[in-house]
Amino acid sequence: MGNNCSSGALPSAQDSTASDPRHDRPSNGGVRVLPPNAPAPPKPQPHPPTTTAASASPPIGRVLGRPMEDVRATYTFGRELGRGQFGVTYLVTHKHNKQQFACKSIATRKLINHDDVEDVRREVQIMHHLTGHRNIVELKGAYEDKHSVNLVMELCAGGELFDRIIAKGHYSERAAANLCRQIVTVVHYCHSMGVMHRDLKPENFLLLSKDEDSPLKATDFGLSVFFKPGDVFKDLVGSAYYVAPEVLRRRYGAEADIWSAGVILYILLSGVPPFWGENEQGIFDAILRGHIDFSSDPWPSISSSAKDLVKKMLRADTKERLAAVEVLNHPWMREDGDASDKPLDIAVLSRMKQFRAMNKLKKVALKVIAENLSEEEIIGLKEMFKSMDTDNSGTITFEELKAGLPKLGTKLSESEVRQLMEAADVDGNGTIDYIEFITATMHMNRMEREDHLYKAFEYFDKDKSGYITVEELEQALKKYNMGDEKTIKEIIVEVDTDLDGRINYDEFAAMMRKGDPELVTNRRRK
Repeated sequence: MGNNCSSGALPSAQDSTASDPRHDRPSNGGVRVLPPNAPAPPKPQPHPPTTTAASASPPIGRVLGRPMEDVRATYTFGRELGRGQFGVTYLVTHKHNKQQFACKSIATRKLINHDDVEDVRREVQIMHHLTGHRNIVELKGAYEDKHSVNLVMELCAGGELFDRIIAKGHYSERAAANLCRQIVTVVHYCHSMGVMHRDLKPENFLLLSKDEDSPLKATDFGLSVFFKPGDVFKDLVGSAYYVAPEVLRRRYGAEADIWSAGVILYILLSGVPPFWGENEQGIFDAILRGHIDFSSDPWPSISSSAKDLVKKMLRADTKERLAAVEVLNHPWMREDGDASDKPLDIAVLSRMKQFRAMNKLKKVALKVIAENLSEEEIIGLKEMFKSMDTDNSGTITFEELKAGLPKLGTKLSESEVRQLMEAADVDGNGTIDYIEFITATMHMNRMEREDHLYKAFEYFDKDKSGYITVEELEQALKKYNMGDEKTIKEIIVEVDTDLDGRINYDEFAAMMRKGDPELVTNRRRK
């Protein structure tokens, strides 16, 4: 069984330091059976080669399927932060800017069968896909060399939520609601992005700092999968205390994540898990029986509203179980909390709205960046595109967009859908093709990469003069029916800060990064 199950009492924290991102993957005690209608794991495509004339092409890695890179050329490895079955997590320091990160090194010799390789590959794809959410550990880069796959991630210095629960016993209702809100926000984000986590537990939530009010960060996507509405999964994965009854019956969907979050909430409020057994089988039997104790201490002193939410998250019937957005709108979650009072915008939608507000130079530049992203960075958006492109034509029509957005969990008026359609349709042909969809929905942190920005600048600077001239701008935008005099004048006025009538690289980069709240917060956080 591919799980992290541990038997008996609530397991004690393993020997590790505070900043272990605990990206351990579970032992696969057997071949994982994927359901016939689960999305097939995509085959990786190599990155565009990054070799110089002086060097031969590096060999292609068998896991990531692209040229091997030495992570130690960029990062200095420090002390060990934690250890799992497949890999070791180290503290690493960037050689140039001295920033510290966590690096999970997965030994490739331990990835014996095809499933193991697919799991690591999918973990990287999913972390790229979910990048940029404030409650998810950010993947900074994935490197493969002869011996290991190295995942460089944001460093979380506050340790595991698990350890904090052990230290505290249990939380006040207000503190529990704050933590639960962050956990369920992650679930809502994952589900709206077409990802099921499948291993939610306190060990897989880290605290960014040691502060009492430190934000939570979800981690360990080693068991996560891409899914489409209606997909049914049959493989038995998860961790004993947190696994949903329908997973044990081997027929489940994304609702299983809500059950796991409900178990975490029960533990936050009471300090003990709701389902107990002397061993793994005993825990499973208790889960299938479904009796939940609300009479022992401290439950008599816990509000009826809190108990109501726990019960609705732990409904055995998945049709009666609350969805993530309903949990966030539950009165108990809203008390003292403003996060869920405003309607939730799903990530893809807010990215499309952001894209709509950009100037035309920025839109075309983003298209150039999208065309140069690796398969692993955009595979999740590709899955979303395919689920909307119902006739498999390779383009999304207005009708397909109107039908597809509600499936992601959002309600829009016809005029709003039309505005998004027109914004994403860069070439103005009335449909959104694959690259246009990626351009309008990719996370803006792709622009933090200097090589991405420079490639986009070079696309416009045809004569390699180091400047984008009015003529070059006109030539590039005409291709997309955007090169009218008024548009070009507006762009020059906005971007040309030194007023020399052309755009240099610094002006271009400043324009690309400007007005993006996500980039600004990312930089501030660093």
